Amino acid sequence: MKDILDLDRYPLDREGSVEWNRLVGQSSAALEADGMFNLEAFLKPGVAEQAVREIKPVMDTQSHVHKRMHNIYFKPSIPELAPDHPALRKVETVSHTVCADQIPGSTVMAIYEYEPLVRFLAATMGKAKLHVMEDPLARTNVMAYRAGEALNWHFDRSEFTTTLLLQQAQRGGDLEYRTDLRSDDNPNYEGVARLLEGRDPDARILRMKPGTLNVFRGKNTAHRVTTVKGERERMIAVFSYYEKPGVMFSEEERVGFYGRAA
Repeated sequence: MKDILDLDRYPLDREGSVEWNRLVGQSSAALEADGMFNLEAFLKPGVAEQAVREIKPVMDTQSHVHKRMHNIYFKPSIPELAPDHPALRKVETVSHTVCADQIPGSTVMAIYEYEPLVRFLAATMGKAKLHVMEDPLARTNVMAYRAGEALNWHFDRSEFTTTLLLQQAQRGGDLEYRTDLRSDDNPNYEGVARLLEGRDPDARILRMKPGTLNVFRGKNTAHRVTTVKGERERMIAVFSYYEKPGVMFSEEERVGFYGRAA
């Protein structure tokens, strides 16, 4: 792994050391203050490009195209809101997905399964332990967005999302987010409406560099990937970890996300 990750800068393999504890502390503080932390140049030079070369033939020929109109909640309705409420405004998401079973032995899968990374992430999130996902399709996905495509406004189902940017678009393809737009006690529908109408002054845009590991607290932070422009697609790996072992998607979920059950 020392040839893939910059373990001098990010000493994941030295758990409990002064340097490891400092990195955990800095990452946890950023997660608390900003709803995310980023480890730039997490990959050594050339590794992101290598990962793209491994995945691109599969992405070009076997990826699942996911296209849907949805609201920010991914729900058909919210009982307390009128159907035409601006918080329920429809947006479009278009993406291309490669599943874990399509890229065995790849650089991306080696990083996902690297146990020191799993332990480091658990420490930054304040979790006793995290586990890789058992689901052969969902454990790791690589998502691509091409010209005119975007991952539109949404809240995440999971508490934290871990991603690794492999390739950035020529233009667009940036992470736009609004930290803590809602809370578990306050859905803040009017604030959601302001964001969707482009009237939220606290929305931020982050343009990440390839090779950046991002951990994002997206359950109550609204976010999207802005529309990609140019010939180069945006490509990002999504790592799924859980506090309990053996997590699997249902067949219905697999079909809904990937167009197949196995």
